[in-house]
Amino acid sequence: MRRIRVRLQYLIRRARKLRPGNLVEFARTVQGVSKAPLPVIILDMLWCSVKYDMAFRDYAVWDIRLLNARERATWMTHPKSFRITKMYNTAEGRAKLEDKRRFAREYADLLGRETIDLRDVDDAELAAFLSRHSKVLAKPNEGHGGGGIDLHEVTAQTDAASFRAAVTAKGQSVVDEFIVQHPDMSALYPDAVNTVRLITFLDTTTDSVHLLAAVLRIGNGDVIDNFASGGMFTMLDDEGVAMYPGVDKNSNVYREHPATGTPIVGFPVPMYDRVLDLAAALARRTPEAPYVGWDIALTPAGPVVIEGNHNSSVFQPKPSASGVRTGLLPVYQAAVGF
Repeated sequence: MRRIRVRLQYLIRRARKLRPGNLVEFARTVQGVSKAPLPVIILDMLWCSVKYDMAFRDYAVWDIRLLNARERATWMTHPKSFRITKMYNTAEGRAKLEDKRRFAREYADLLGRETIDLRDVDDAELAAFLSRHSKVLAKPNEGHGGGGIDLHEVTAQTDAASFRAAVTAKGQSVVDEFIVQHPDMSALYPDAVNTVRLITFLDTTTDSVHLLAAVLRIGNGDVIDNFASGGMFTMLDDEGVAMYPGVDKNSNVYREHPATGTPIVGFPVPMYDRVLDLAAALARRTPEAPYVGWDIALTPAGPVVIEGNHNSSVFQPKPSASGVRTGLLPVYQAAVGF
């Protein structure tokens, strides 16, 4: 009954927020892979929304128009992901991950990077922190998708008190060392920290960590690799090697990165075994939120933790880019049991 109630609540919210303009926009995106008339696509999108519990963006990104009914039924969707989050991730778990101050404290031994909260240090401690890093990131204590983050160059003339006043005025209290990524990751795209997202589900009864999806996220024209900010993604195999071309939110497909020319298909994530071990340790540290998407960056010294997302997006191979016509729903069902 709880699952049915969560789904109905989600559908009601979606219906209230439905904007015809968005529907048409996604339908036009679909026309990039389908010759079907726009009204046919829109009707199919609406049908799939009800039949397969599928968001309009899911329909567009996963080329659902190209798939038959049996294939469509295998796709994981954002509404399904939302239900897992609501059913398994507690308020305590969400707070543990969203509050950056708390996150830095509770996962300090796993982060692999230095971070401070201005509310916890005086100007002398802040000055010492700044002296250790030539670049730092200032961000709000709570936030998602890379929003509200500023990069600061630190010089000998940087005054701690003035720095504090400037970032505090912008609602920023968390200051992180700037991550210098592994040369291999930088060769892929140097102007953003390219990350691996590992989506895990912790079976608290057996302490087993299930890897639901492994994703390489790549920047493209922005300082963050977020999909919503123009970045692209591809899926990784069990060894951490990119299996397919990169895809962005507009369904553009990239076999090589347009800025660097580095091939994406076959790109190996360095130290991937350590990335997997780190994600498993993070998951076991978070029984209050069994379903999490972990963002991990690679430095020359090893993997470092960016954040944990209790409401992770869904990532799967794009059929028109990968040739794969089945989604990851069976993987999620086997691990989560929904």
